[in-house]
Amino acid sequence: MSIFNIDDKIHCLSDVKLLLDFDCKIVLGEESKQRIIKCREYLDRKMDIQLEPIYGITTGFGSLCNVSIEPENLSQLQTNLVMSHACGVGDEVSTEIVKLMIAFKIKSLAYGYSGVRLETVQRLVDFFNNRIYPVVYSQGSLGASGDLAPLANMSLPLLGMGEVNYQGKRYTGEEINEMFGWQPLKLASKEGLALLNGTQFMLAHSIWCIYHAKRLSALADKIAALSLDAFDGRKEPFTPGVHEIRPHSGQIATAEMMNIYLEGSQIMEQSKKAVQDPYSFRCIPQVHGAAKDALSHIEGVFTTELNSATDNPTILPDEDLIVSAGNFHGEPLAINLDFLSIAMAELGSISERRTYQLISGKRGLPSFLVAHSGLNSGFMIPQYVAASIVSQNKQLCMPASVDTIDSSQGQEDHVSMGANAATKCMKVVQNVEKVLAIELMNAAQALEFRRPLKTSPILEDFVAEYREVVPFIEEDQVMYTHIQRSVLFLHNQ
Repeated sequence: MSIFNIDDKIHCLSDVKLLLDFDCKIVLGEESKQRIIKCREYLDRKMDIQLEPIYGITTGFGSLCNVSIEPENLSQLQTNLVMSHACGVGDEVSTEIVKLMIAFKIKSLAYGYSGVRLETVQRLVDFFNNRIYPVVYSQGSLGASGDLAPLANMSLPLLGMGEVNYQGKRYTGEEINEMFGWQPLKLASKEGLALLNGTQFMLAHSIWCIYHAKRLSALADKIAALSLDAFDGRKEPFTPGVHEIRPHSGQIATAEMMNIYLEGSQIMEQSKKAVQDPYSFRCIPQVHGAAKDALSHIEGVFTTELNSATDNPTILPDEDLIVSAGNFHGEPLAINLDFLSIAMAELGSISERRTYQLISGKRGLPSFLVAHSGLNSGFMIPQYVAASIVSQNKQLCMPASVDTIDSSQGQEDHVSMGANAATKCMKVVQNVEKVLAIELMNAAQALEFRRPLKTSPILEDFVAEYREVVPFIEEDQVMYTHIQRSVLFLHNQ
């Protein structure tokens, strides 16, 4: 069993990866408990003595902020908020994303700026630790006042409503509470707002996307090296001195990796007839490197968000302040999710171009990488598939963050559309994995036409592992199953 202590600061993605372990348990440390209790006690005292309305605590929400609520109705106000905002539609969100949403909501609340009770945060911990995942839907958030609709759906089961996935089955919120002997939470003032305000839907997708983007970025270098060697390309473009005079860190790192992957290749050491290679090979350091630099920046933004309190109003006990502000606005995530989509789409775009070169009957390779082309179509259509996916990515890369629309009768008049950026980005990342898997199919196929020469030991081992799941194609076969296995192979790397 792995333990994730909420008190610990998250420094990098490896810290977050722990949360995706099947047996990971979250622990509320003493520091978090004391912060939560201190903030709640301060809020209770403040409500007893303050005559002026406090937004979302003694008033309605959004454009209803000027409507005061009687003390006896404050709990119902918060319950009504959760129920009325649970309007998610579209595809059901994966349990992997919901798991991260719960963890990040706990993390945000545990900073002690939200005014929730300890028992409310502990119930979220109980859901996470027992692998109870509320049913959340992909559409409905504007990414502005937090991810209201998806977080409301996530919060319903705490109140004995909504639905959850537990051990492969669907249960109602009422059933899961009875199963564990829990009384559904009766929300106190501010608690519904604290649960719903926040960027956890966007953030969960962001972390999933950047984690897999970094994994695919590394694999893209390895697959590109294999494609280059199978294409009988040149190694001069990876000369260190070339990159020292244009010292982008990602570019330098990519050139270094290409040289590592190609070290000891018999194919690379043979004399070359071609004077230079197409850009999709020659400019690998520049394109892959630019993506690496983008990912590095984006990871920093996402990590900052992981270590932040993002609901509203913000309660500052030490300063004796309750401030209605905007930490729930998703703009930092939205812009960088769009940036991540663009960076990843470029990795897919250049990958598809290398696939196109490999099937084009150049450099001594047969047309469509099959011995008897004409009778056999070979690898003609996998390239079509890659081209289709790359084109879809271009369409998905229209930035969501430049869009906005009025909501709540104009009170919420600028929104980030970060949730749309998040779900689009996830699709782009998944698409790039498919495109790289198709390139790997083609590169491994092309390599066989260079025999008896061998590529580098690293790449020979990589191909040998790959050949355990995807065979060399001598005559036409049904190809979609091979593509699926290729995608799965990359996913497990």
